[in-house]
Amino acid sequence: MRRHLAILTVLALSTPVVLSAQDSGAVKQDRKEVRHDRRELRGDRKDIRHDTRDVRQDRRDVRQDLKQGDTTDARRDARELRRDRRDRRHDVRDARRDRRDLRQDRKDLHQDKQEKQDSTK
Repeated sequence: MRRHLAILTVLALSTPVVLSAQDSGAVKQDRKEVRHDRRELRGDRKDIRHDTRDVRQDRRDVRQDLKQGDTTDARRDARELRRDRRDRRHDVRDARRDRRDLRQDRKDLHQDKQEKQDSTK
C-alpha cells in the first residue's frame, strides 16, 4: 500500500513539471514560427520592390520602342511587362498570406504566454 501511495505521490508531483515543459515547447515553437514568417515577409517585400522596378523599366522600354517604331521589340517588352506584373501579383498574394500567418502566430504566442502565466499562479 505504501508503495502505491509513493508512486501516486511521485506522479502527482511530476505532472506539473511535464505540463510546463510542454508549454515552454509550444512557446518556443510559436516564436520560431513568428521569426520564420517575418523572414518570409521581408523576402516578399524585397521581391515586390524588385518586380515594381522591373515593371517601370519595361513600361519605359515599351514606350521607347513604340516611339521609335520598333514593334517587334515592343511586343517582346510587353510580354516581359505582363510576366513581371504577374510575378508581382503573386508576390503580393504571398505577402498577404505571410502577414495573416504572422498575425495568427503572434496571437498563438500571446495565448501560450498567458496560459503559462496562469499555470504558474
